[in-house]
Order: sequence, then structure tokens, then C-alpha cells
Amino acid sequence: MMLRERNHLFCFVGAPRPTIEASIRGEIINQCLISTSKTCKLLDCSFSNGNKCDNPVEVIKVFQDSVFCLRPPGDSFTRRSTFDSILAGCIPVFFHPGSAYAQYTWYFPKNYTKYLVFIPGDSVEDGRVNISETLLGISEDEILAMREEVIRLIPKIVYGDLEEDAFSIAVGGILRRVDNS
Repeated sequence: MMLRERNHLFCFVGAPRPTIEASIRGEIINQCLISTSKTCKLLDCSFSNGNKCDNPVEVIKVFQDSVFCLRPPGDSFTRRSTFDSILAGCIPVFFHPGSAYAQYTWYFPKNYTKYLVFIPGDSVEDGRVNISETLLGISEDEILAMREEVIRLIPKIVYGDLEEDAFSIAVGGILRRVDNS
């Protein structure tokens, strides 16, 4: 996974959400559309587009071909595809603090800058921040270190016969919470 060639700096798999107040998805799509194909890969999940997003192989391939995966809030702060992108070794980019690093404290390291990029959504929405420029400003060494950390997270978000899988982490978190109350 570390050696996989990633042809796009970042990707966005999703659709605009004009009915959700303060949704930045439209601006993300606009920034993606004006970027080069080497910079951004957009998988448009609009129903009018034949919805390739219903094909998990297509979605995972986009994640695997991208260095960063844009993860704006949708119907909720974090969606299943957040975990799919991590499983593909793609570094998540969040736009709201309620996303994974604040929501999944049992599973993810407290120092979220080790495995994700946070860009305040309001600064993207009002045009103060260009996503491409922000991500291009991250050094290759930082990207490699972040990808290593993302890969280390994988056993913690899957169920399996591992020493510390997602289920054992959840049970441990519940027990600690009960002990502290």
C-alpha cells in the first residue's frame, strides 16, 4: 500500500447537497472541476450521472489512486466511505471538527495531524482557502509519514482475529467509560 502509485493529489467521491445548510460540497466540486485531472479526481455521485458510486470497486479504486480523500460532512459528520478511504490508504481531509478525529477518539490517535489534514470548511466555502494549494504545500516526507499512520489505523477499524480490532477497542472504550462514571 505504501508503494502504490497514486495518480491524483486528491479525490472527492460525492454529490452536492444544496438542501443542507452550510454544505461545502458544491465548492469542493467547483475546485475539483477547475483543477487538472492529475490534481483532483471527481467521482460524481449525483443520481443524474448514472451513480457510479453504487459500485464499491469503482469507489475504492478512486481512493486507492489518490493521495488525499476529501471528507466533507454529508447527512452526518462521518460516513462509511471515510473508513473505506482509510482502508485504501488514502489520507483523509476533514472540513469539520465533528468529523472522525473528534468523533472516534477510541479508534484514532489524539494527535490527528499525524494521519489527517483539517481544513476549516468555512474558509473553503468563502474562497479564502484553495484545497489544491493547501495540499500541494504538504511535503513528500509529511505525506509518507501520514500514510504510514493511516496504514497503522487499518487494524483498528476492521473486525478480525487481531489483538486489537474494532470490536475489542469498542468494548474497551465502553468499559473505561463505565469505570469512570
